Amino acid sequence: MKPVIAVAAVLAVTGCGSTRAVQAPESHPPVATVTVATLPPAPSKPASVPVPVRVVIPAIGVDAPLIRLGLDADGALEVPQRFDQAGWWTGGSRPGERGPAVIAGHVDSRTGPAVFYRLGKLRRGDRIVIRGRDGTSVTFRVKRSEQVRKDHFPTQRVYGATERPELRLITCSGTFDRSSGHYVDNTVVYAV
Repeated sequence: MKPVIAVAAVLAVTGCGSTRAVQAPESHPPVATVTVATLPPAPSKPASVPVPVRVVIPAIGVDAPLIRLGLDADGALEVPQRFDQAGWWTGGSRPGERGPAVIAGHVDSRTGPAVFYRLGKLRRGDRIVIRGRDGTSVTFRVKRSEQVRKDHFPTQRVYGATERPELRLITCSGTFDRSSGHYVDNTVVYAV
């Protein structure tokens, strides 16, 4: 296990209608404070599991491109530059291989709803389809969701090892704190 800056609070800096202050256009608020977390090492990437390129969630009308997200120079999770995209964290599992694959997206922007605006409306059994670069698809079903305070982000539940392929979708939620420019909570959807 190695320390990774900010991944514990992925959505303290990701999917919340904000981007990193250093690279952000003027219209975006600054990034929230990051914390240090310890995550399990990323599993190997077998050739049989394609790189994910699209997320489709029929119940909430999402059909969006997936971009790759890594860590920036400060160790914080990168965020999608566009609000109509979601991002897959390349430091974790690929959707369809053992372990939790993590996908983050913005809830909104200054101009309106973003890709994961309705994420909190998902219910047990709703389908989430991840399409691979090779044209194959992996289908997950929502198991549960939770809204958590960012300062109590459930790192182990989100990133901890699992015995089967699982999926986590994350966005910001709760009250928008105008003084910080960020939402105080995250919505996390767990799917298998």
